[in-house]
Amino acid sequence: MRGAAARRWEVSRRRAFLVTVGLGWAGYGGLGIIGNPRYGTARSLDHITRYVPLDLLGWMWVACGLAAAAAGLVVRCPRIQSAGYTALGVPAGLWAGAFAVAAASTYPEAVGSACGWGAFTIGVVLVSGMDDPPPAHLRKRGR
Repeated sequence: MRGAAARRWEVSRRRAFLVTVGLGWAGYGGLGIIGNPRYGTARSLDHITRYVPLDLLGWMWVACGLAAAAAGLVVRCPRIQSAGYTALGVPAGLWAGAFAVAAASTYPEAVGSACGWGAFTIGVVLVSGMDDPPPAHLRKRGR
């Protein structure tokens, strides 16, 4: 393929990130929270699960993950991609906050998960602000 058709199908790293992590989020929600929640996760989320059932939180991960993956399939629409990054950041940020509260109060062992989820949330925010490299036809030629 050459010309406009080739440019239309160029791989975007930002969109690939949305699809990959979005599918991972959906799998985590479906398999890791709904299907087989771990004790540490359930215990760390007790401040939230008083109000929202753990299964519903799992479905939130699935929905946000699928929304992010779908946003990653949309070409040349930064607003939809921004929504996809929001869909990635919300559950990870919620987990980071919940684990931090648990670590500071009833379950100190949650501190490692709080750090991990917090770092991942910040990573999503950083990637969301990055630009893809310009298409090949706009790049400078080798020196």
